[in-house]
Amino acid sequence: MSKYKTKYACQECGYESPKWMGKCPGCSSWNTLVEEVTVKTAHRHEGMSGGQRQSAIPLTQVASEEDPRMDTTIGELNRVLGGGLVPGSLILVGGDPGIGKSTLLLQTSFALAHQGAKVLYVSGEESAKQIKIRADRLHLQTPPMFVLAENDLDLIEQHINQVDPDVLIIDSIQTVFHPTIQSAAGSVAQVREATAQLMRIAKGKGIGTFIVGHVTKEGSIAGPRMLEHMVDAVLYFEGERHNTFRILRAVKNRFGSTNEIGIFEMKDRGLEEVANPSEIFLAERPFGVAGSTVVASMEGTRPVLVELQALVAPTSFVTPRRTATGVDHQRVAMIMAVLEKRMGMMLQNQDAYVNVAGGVRLDEPAVDLAIAVSIASSFRDHATNPHDVVIGEIGLTGEVRGVSRIEQRVREAHKLGFKRVIIPEKNIRGLDAPADIQVIGVSNIADALNEVIRR
Repeated sequence: MSKYKTKYACQECGYESPKWMGKCPGCSSWNTLVEEVTVKTAHRHEGMSGGQRQSAIPLTQVASEEDPRMDTTIGELNRVLGGGLVPGSLILVGGDPGIGKSTLLLQTSFALAHQGAKVLYVSGEESAKQIKIRADRLHLQTPPMFVLAENDLDLIEQHINQVDPDVLIIDSIQTVFHPTIQSAAGSVAQVREATAQLMRIAKGKGIGTFIVGHVTKEGSIAGPRMLEHMVDAVLYFEGERHNTFRILRAVKNRFGSTNEIGIFEMKDRGLEEVANPSEIFLAERPFGVAGSTVVASMEGTRPVLVELQALVAPTSFVTPRRTATGVDHQRVAMIMAVLEKRMGMMLQNQDAYVNVAGGVRLDEPAVDLAIAVSIASSFRDHATNPHDVVIGEIGLTGEVRGVSRIEQRVREAHKLGFKRVIIPEKNIRGLDAPADIQVIGVSNIADALNEVIRR
């Protein structure tokens, strides 16, 4: 006889408690513990071998030949995946609602099907007719692919055994439920069990699998944190709802680099690749305006030139505002403290707003000098040289530290027609730069401001 048991599970971190609590002890979130009813049954979990007994073998006897990756024909997606889709891999795609996750995977499904792969698209949110309507709206030519509107995991597995696909897409994991678990679809127990069974299917049959994951209000993927540990790759789809640009970023990838990004633009026909993101991000850059600086940032192996903007204005409040979009808020506060201490700028009674144009997020320290130049330019109300690119990391003593991959950054600036590049003096040694671009090395923040800001 089955035994019923009640427990309370946190919908954020998966913490389980025998009684309800207002605050989760695991993640300190409030009102996230939800009552779940579990049933103890004789259900037997199978491993990745499908229940067949296997023996341990020496690692030297394991074939090291890699399976050929599947070309999605979408260059930006191939870049983020590390060269293509690996057969048998389990990939989690997360992002805000309406950002374009389903559109990207539908376009990927059609592209793979046109390459001859057998694709099964499983949707727990749309009917088959709605998927066809969306494909027609995107002007996608209908290939021989399979569509299934189902959220029962056992029925989904039956269709997988029947179709025997090369690629499987689950949209989304929060709508899929396991019939032997009594909790609602999207709960911690359901998401954990459904992902485990999909992982067993993907590894056992060698099916490249994409699963879509919803995100919480904090921006992390909903469900237990263990979900991200189970999959082979975690891709985040980022971008502003009112901005046409979308960024696909890998935060985990067992088969490639986690520093790569793919840039897309949302149009009437769906997502289109951005071949030269630097040119797109700088297309609307103003000239001769105070507070505008161009910086060369590395996103994986790709140098990207973006515009950094700053606005410094007097405030009548006791505590001035410090607002940063696209860069770390704490980093901006530190750079402003350096400008106050080392350059004598009175910023204590000034509001400061820093923004990265185009919706890109810059995380590396090489953008420090550009932030400082933008803030100083706006504070002094002196325009920067529009033909300059600024690169460098700033220390607390005001020194400019060296950065990596300086040659790639300089060549990208040269390709887009910039005349000068301001870089750390340490990076000057051994630099192989093009002949028709001037490279200026600076050792401290004062030298950089004297070079870039017009007087």
